[in-house]
Amino acid sequence: MKILVTGGLGFIGSHTVVELQNKGYDVVIVDDLSNASIEVLDGIESITGKLPDFVKLDLREVAGVQKLFSDYKDIEGVIHFAASKAVGESVEKPLMYYENNIVPLINILKELDKKEKSNFIFSSSCTVYGQAAVMPITEVAPIQVALSPYGNTKQIGEEIITDVTKVSNISAVLLRYFNPIGAHESALIGELPLGVPQNLVPFITQTAIGLRKELSVFGDDYDTPDGTCVRDYIHVVDLAKAHVAALDRLIKEENSDKVETFNIGTGKGSSVLEVIKAFEKVSNTKLPYKMVDRREGDITEAYASTTKANEVLGWKAELSLEDALASAWKWEEKVRNS
Repeated sequence: MKILVTGGLGFIGSHTVVELQNKGYDVVIVDDLSNASIEVLDGIESITGKLPDFVKLDLREVAGVQKLFSDYKDIEGVIHFAASKAVGESVEKPLMYYENNIVPLINILKELDKKEKSNFIFSSSCTVYGQAAVMPITEVAPIQVALSPYGNTKQIGEEIITDVTKVSNISAVLLRYFNPIGAHESALIGELPLGVPQNLVPFITQTAIGLRKELSVFGDDYDTPDGTCVRDYIHVVDLAKAHVAALDRLIKEENSDKVETFNIGTGKGSSVLEVIKAFEKVSNTKLPYKMVDRREGDITEAYASTTKANEVLGWKAELSLEDALASAWKWEEKVRNS
C-alpha cells in the first residue's frame, strides 16, 4: 500500500517514514529540501533496510503536484507535513507562512478530490488552542484567535480540510501535536534545522556541543511554578507511531466521522527550566543560558489531554522527557563528530 509523505525528509516526517516502512507500507517522499537534507534518505534506508521513493518538488507548483499524482496513481493515503513551522519567524514573515502552508494543502486536496476514495492526515498543532483556559487541553477546547500567523495557518488548514471532506470522498485525521523532540535511537536521523534553531531542544543541544554561545530563555515572569513557559514535550518516535495508528484507522475505515481530531502529547507539562535541568542530568553537561524578554506569539502553558488518542487510536506515548533529551544529545554528538 503506497503512502505519500510530504515534507518526508523533515524532522517529524522522516521518523514517520521509518515507522511506516517498519509496518510494511511503501512510501513516496516529497520534499523541496528547503529545510531538510537529502542525506536523511540514507538514514531512513539504513534503519529500515528500504529506500523510499523520493520526489523533489515545491508543492506550491500546481503542475508539479498534478504530475506527482499522475505518476503515482496508486497512492492510498497522504500524510501532510510540508510547511514552515516557526512561531517567531511567522510573526516576522506572515505572507511567506500563508503561502507555504496553505497553497500546497489546497493543491494536494484538489488532486485527492479526483480520486474515488482518499485518506488524509494533517500535521496540525496545539497552537490552534491558543492559551487554553483549562489544562490539560482536550479536543473540544475552544479554538482561540491565533497568536501567530503560523498558528493561524494550522487553524485555516483544519477549516479547509473540514469543508472539503463534507463534499468529497476524502476522510481525514487532524493530529494536533504538542512539542516534538528527540531523535531515533539509532542516531541515524534526528532534528537538524538549517541555520539558527527556532525550537528549544536543538538550541539546547547546539549550545551544549559549543555551536552556540548560550541559550536564551524567553521570559521568566510567566504564571508558572518557575516563571518559564510550560509545554508538553513528546518524543518524535512516539509521535511518528501516532501517525501510523491514525493511518491504519482510516484505511480500515474504522473512523466514525469524515474528520477526526486527536491531541498527540504526553499529558505532562514541563517548564523550560525543567527541560534544561533534565538535559543537564542526562548529558552530564552544564548548559550556559540567560533570561531574556518574552517572545511575541508565545503562550504561558499548554499540555495535552491524551485520553481520546489513548482510547480511540489505541496509541500512547511510551518514552519519557529524559529518553527524548538523551536521544537528541546522542544525535547532536553524532552529527558534530562525524
